[in-house]
Amino acid sequence: MREFGLSAAGLGLLSGIYFFAFALFQLPLGVLLDRYGPRRVNATLLMVAATGGVWFALAGTTIELTLARAMIGLGVSGCLMSSFSAFALWYPAERLATMNGIAFASGMLGAIMVTVPLEFVLRVLHWREVFHGIVAATVVVSLVLYFVVPEKVSSRRAPPLPAQLREFASLTRDPAFWRIALCIGSSQLAAVSLGTLWVATWLRDVAGYTQAEVAQALLFFNLLMIVGYLGFGRLADRMTRRGRSTLPLLLGGVAIASLCLALLAVGLRSGNLVLWGLFFGSSTSVVLSYSLFSRRYPTAMAGRVNSALNVSVFIGMFSGQWAVGLILNLWPATANGYAPEAYAWALGGLWLVQFAGLVWLWSGRRFFS
Repeated sequence: MREFGLSAAGLGLLSGIYFFAFALFQLPLGVLLDRYGPRRVNATLLMVAATGGVWFALAGTTIELTLARAMIGLGVSGCLMSSFSAFALWYPAERLATMNGIAFASGMLGAIMVTVPLEFVLRVLHWREVFHGIVAATVVVSLVLYFVVPEKVSSRRAPPLPAQLREFASLTRDPAFWRIALCIGSSQLAAVSLGTLWVATWLRDVAGYTQAEVAQALLFFNLLMIVGYLGFGRLADRMTRRGRSTLPLLLGGVAIASLCLALLAVGLRSGNLVLWGLFFGSSTSVVLSYSLFSRRYPTAMAGRVNSALNVSVFIGMFSGQWAVGLILNLWPATANGYAPEAYAWALGGLWLVQFAGLVWLWSGRRFFS
C-alpha cells in the first residue's frame, strides 16, 4: 500500500484477483485432473505460480502487480483440487472427509507462516525478497511432486473429452449441487475475504492492535482453523461409518459462524478475539461439502465435481475481498488506516450474504436424503 499508493478498493482488487483467476480455471482444471492425473497437473501449474511470483517480486506498477497476482492464482489453482482427486484415487469413501480436512489444515500451516514468522522476517527483509524465497519453495514442491510422489491411475480409463463435458453439464441439473455451491460460496465470501485480508485491518483500525499483536491474533485464528478442519473431518467420517448424513454438521458450523459475524457486525467488542476465533473455526465446516459430493458421484468425476464446487467458492472470495474494500472507501481514511465505523457496514454486508446462503441450503436439505 505504501509503495504503490493503493486505496482500500485497490488493495481488495489486488488481493482478490488471485481468487478470480483461481475460479476462472476451475472448470478446465477438473477436465485436466480427470484426464492426466493430479500429480502431473499440479506439478506443472506450480511452475506457473513460481513464474507469477517472480513477476510480482519485480513488478514496478500496479498493473504488473495485479497481472502477476492473477498468474499466481492460476498457478496454485490446482493444489487443493489435486489433493482431493488424489485422495479419491487412493482412499476409501469413509476416509475422504478426514483426508480433505488434512489438506485444508496443511494449507493453514502456510497461512501460519505469514503471521508471526513473516512479521519477524519483514523486520529485516523487504517484501520483494520474501517473495523470492516463496518462489524457491514453490519450485522445490513442484519438483518433488513430479519426481518423487508416486502415480496412481484410475482403473477406469478417462472418457473422450465430449463425454467428460456432458458429465460436467449433468452437475448443473443436480439441485443438490446448486444448494451446496451457493452456500459454501457465500460462506467463504465472508470467511476467506476476512481471514486473508480484512480481519487484520479490523484488528488494527477498530481494536487498536499493533502490527505484532495483529500477527499473533492471525496465528491464533489459523491454529483454530487447523483444529476445525481436522475436527470436522474426523466427526464427518465417524458419522459416515454409522450411515448418517454429514449435512447437519456442515449447516451447524456455518450457523455458528454466521452468529459470530452478526455479533461483530453490530459492534460487540467484548471478547472479540473469541468471536473471531469461533467465526473462523466454525467456517471450516464447509470442507465437508467436498466429501459429500465425492460420495454422490463416481471417482472418475472427482476432479470435475470438486473443481465445479470450487468455482462458486473462489468467486465468493474474490467478490468479498473487493466488496469490503469498496465499502471502506466510502468513508474518509484515517491517519493510520480506514474509518472504524465503515467496518460495521462491511461486516453486515458479508453476514447478509452468508446467512442467505445458509438459509438456501437449509431449505433444500431434502435433496440430500
